[in-house]
Amino acid sequence: MRQRIKHLTSVDDLSKKEIQTIFSLTDKLKKSNKPVLRDKTLAMIFEKPSTRTRVSFEVAMLQLGGHAIFLNANDIQLARGESIADTARVLSRYADIIMARVFEHEKILEMAKYATVPVVNELSHLEHPCQAMADAYTILKNKGLKGKIVFLGDGTNNTFNSLIRVCQLFGMDNVVSCQPDYKPRIKGKYRVVENPKTAVMGADVLYTDTFISMGEEAEVKKRLSDLRGYQLNSQLVRLAKNPIVMHPLPAHRGVEITSDVMDGKNSVIFDQAENRLHVQKAILYFLLKK
Repeated sequence: MRQRIKHLTSVDDLSKKEIQTIFSLTDKLKKSNKPVLRDKTLAMIFEKPSTRTRVSFEVAMLQLGGHAIFLNANDIQLARGESIADTARVLSRYADIIMARVFEHEKILEMAKYATVPVVNELSHLEHPCQAMADAYTILKNKGLKGKIVFLGDGTNNTFNSLIRVCQLFGMDNVVSCQPDYKPRIKGKYRVVENPKTAVMGADVLYTDTFISMGEEAEVKKRLSDLRGYQLNSQLVRLAKNPIVMHPLPAHRGVEITSDVMDGKNSVIFDQAENRLHVQKAILYFLLKK
C-alpha cells in the first residue's frame, strides 16, 4: 500500500510540531550541504515571474545533491489546453516533487489532488506558505516566535494570509493595520487596527509588502491612494520602540517602505531573503523523506 503523500499547498497542511521539525532541519542544513537528496528531481512550474523563488529552489536542490527543472507555464502543454490533472499525473512519473507558482489557488489544490508526488505551493493568490515559513524562521532567530507582529498595508496579501496562520500557532499577537476594504481573506486569530500609529505601539515585528501585487496592476492609482498612510517609515519604527523590520521583496522603495528603514539597523529583510533558501531546503527534505 502506497504511503500517504504529504503536500504543502497551505501552511494549514503543517502542524506546529511539523513546523518545529522543519526549523530544526533548517538549522542543520544551513551548516552542512550533504547530498541528502542525491538524484532527486524537482519540477518547477511558473505562471508568474520570480527572482527569489526560482533561484532559491534551484540552488536548494543543487546544494542537496538533486536537480531542478524550470517549466514556464507558457512553454509547456498547459498553455495549449492540457489539464492540470494530466500535467500532474505526467510530471509525477518524471519528477520526485513538484512546485508551482500560480495565479489561482485552486490550481495548486487540483495539482495536489492528481499528483502522486509531493506538491508545493510557491505562491497563489491566496497563500505563500514557503515565504511564510522563511519569515517565521527569521522571527524565531531574531525575536523568538512570541510577542506582537503588525502587518501594514494590504491585509488581503497572500503572504500575510499564510504568516498569520503560522504566528497564531505559536501564540503571537497578530495585528493587521489596514483600511476596512483590505482586511485579510482568512479566518484566524488577528486584530484589525486601522490607525497604523496605534497599531505599531509595542510591536516586536513590523511587516509590510508591496501595495500592488501581481495581477492588480489595473488598480494602481486606487491602491496607492488607499494605502499611502500605511507606509513603513522611521516614525512607525520609533513608535514600536525596537522592532525587527520585514519585507518579503521585491520592494518599492518610497512606496510601502522607505529606504532608510529598509537599510536601517532594525531591518532583517535580506536575512529574511536568504532564509528562503535554507528553509526551502528543509521543506524539500521533509516532504521527500516523510
